[in-house]
Amino acid sequence: MGQYSTVVTEGRLMIVTINRPEVYNACHPMANQELTDAFDTFAADPELWVAIITGAGDKAFCAGNDLKYHAELQAKTGKRPVHPAKGFGGLTARFDLDKPVIAAVNGVAMGGGFEIALACDIIIASDKATFALPEPRVGLAAGAGGMQRLSRMIPLKKAMGMMLTGRHVPAQEGYELGFVTAVVPHAKLMDEARRWAGQILECSPMSVRATKQVVMRSLDAPALETAMHNQHFPAFVAMAHSEDTVEGPKAFAEKRKPNWKGR
Repeated sequence: MGQYSTVVTEGRLMIVTINRPEVYNACHPMANQELTDAFDTFAADPELWVAIITGAGDKAFCAGNDLKYHAELQAKTGKRPVHPAKGFGGLTARFDLDKPVIAAVNGVAMGGGFEIALACDIIIASDKATFALPEPRVGLAAGAGGMQRLSRMIPLKKAMGMMLTGRHVPAQEGYELGFVTAVVPHAKLMDEARRWAGQILECSPMSVRATKQVVMRSLDAPALETAMHNQHFPAFVAMAHSEDTVEGPKAFAEKRKPNWKGR
């Protein structure tokens, strides 16, 4: 257990909780370093296949940058805080993680907190959750990927409507816009996040990683034909030569559950 976060493993699943509820789970550089370390461990451990990130308490997933710490440091040193290279939550600038990450958004997800969620593959939201990129209201901009990710995930005019006003968007509207995967009653949030993780764990981890890598690396391909050159993607090649690609069809033919090896 860290000073600013907690990490729990449940078999192949790792659950990371941002643990600063007294400041709505806002993150300063030290908290982001802890989260970076947690996801470094997740990335490196072959026994961990899926992760969930959430926030402590009932009010906030993450309120973003700890502006009080930011202001005090700037007043004292004249410098802005320097966050770890992997970005907010150890995720927003982590572009080499092929394992899936689920955001279980239990409340406020503002600024960097929303950017953490956008960096995840699936967003499960409590019906009490709200989302915003309010940086322009405090003289900043969503520099941890929010401007780029949101504008690629939902229609541009909808994204600009959120970003240029900094307005708060409730979970149901986020679902309708398309950046939220599912909305559930607040009390059932972690059960639902675990259910989605369980469905992922029913699949071959080699196939899941190949799928994520191909999708993410194909987004900027100029043409569909170029994007479909799957053999160029390392995770797809690894899947094609894995034990899992033999086990899957064999288990289907034998009418049993596959025993995935992840190799």
